[in-house]
Amino acid sequence: MKTYTWIKLTFALAVPLGLAWTVYAGDAAPGTMPPAAAKQGVTYGTDIKPIFDNSCIKCHSGDKPKGRLKLDSLAGALKGGKDGKVIKAGDSAKSMLVKAVAHVSKDDEDWMPPLNNRAGIGPLTPELIGLIRAWIDQGAK
Repeated sequence: MKTYTWIKLTFALAVPLGLAWTVYAGDAAPGTMPPAAAKQGVTYGTDIKPIFDNSCIKCHSGDKPKGRLKLDSLAGALKGGKDGKVIKAGDSAKSMLVKAVAHVSKDDEDWMPPLNNRAGIGPLTPELIGLIRAWIDQGAK
């Protein structure tokens, strides 16, 4: 009973004081991923490239992209890398790209961006992952 009261009191104090916790996909339990965004007409050029530019391009572009996966163009993203295609158009839940950015694997070496990466890039928010999921579910165009 004491633990319940403490949690209740902590929450009651945190909300009025404006304290909030940001939940990232990386904080979710392995095996869970955010739902696809409701937005329709999601395209690589308008919606997805800006996400990749901010979080992926430093490692996944140029002459020697990590994993031979180039995310700086639609063609490169759809082509995949050394381990094959990472996007399964029409099925984001089975796309390796989504699993990597949502940090659903128990093995954190599969997570993108990696934890404690040299570039200091943090995990994608659930909203950004949801937008990537919507793009893939809508055909990855």
